[in-house]
Amino acid sequence: MLSIGRSTLVTLPALISPLIKATSPRLVRMASPSHNDITTTDDDAPDNKASVSPSSAIDFLTLCRSLKTTKRAGWVKRGVQNPESIADHMYRMGLMALIFPDIPGVDRDKCVKMAIVHDIAEAIVGDITPSDGIPKLEKNRREREALNHMCNLLGGGARAKEMHDLWMEYEENSSLEAKIVKDFDKVEMILQAWEYEKGKIQ
Repeated sequence: MLSIGRSTLVTLPALISPLIKATSPRLVRMASPSHNDITTTDDDAPDNKASVSPSSAIDFLTLCRSLKTTKRAGWVKRGVQNPESIADHMYRMGLMALIFPDIPGVDRDKCVKMAIVHDIAEAIVGDITPSDGIPKLEKNRREREALNHMCNLLGGGARAKEMHDLWMEYEENSSLEAKIVKDFDKVEMILQAWEYEKGKIQ
């Protein structure tokens, strides 16, 4: 029997409801779990401070879609056909963090989260590279402004603050986790370059 918290029961249907209007009723019935198969636990009380409203979540996720469709500018400028997207890069970095050996004093889960959000501002500003001629301070200003907009879109609650803090920590290279994730960033790029060079990605 599946066991989930009350907060999930409250939030999940509300999050999905704006989407199901355009979905086949039959598919919705097939995908919807029976309430008889779900139990709640007393340990999982709703946390209003951490919750995100359904409309805010959908607006945020819709904005993040551009991470899936925006190609990494460095590969585009080098003439790579069908280059990876920003989301492709972030996802494999997340996998790197997930399979990385445990190191005393390093929060591996934090590394996974940081890998997922480290380029999230590019959903708005795009993938700015040094060849664009934009000063580093201006690039940072644009990305911070984009990040703040995305956090506000989430309602500015605990989830937004976590995302903001992770991004800032990475940007400022202010923790051991940030240093490790920055290394993942470089390694993932090197691996991707090797794959392009070897013709593994068409």
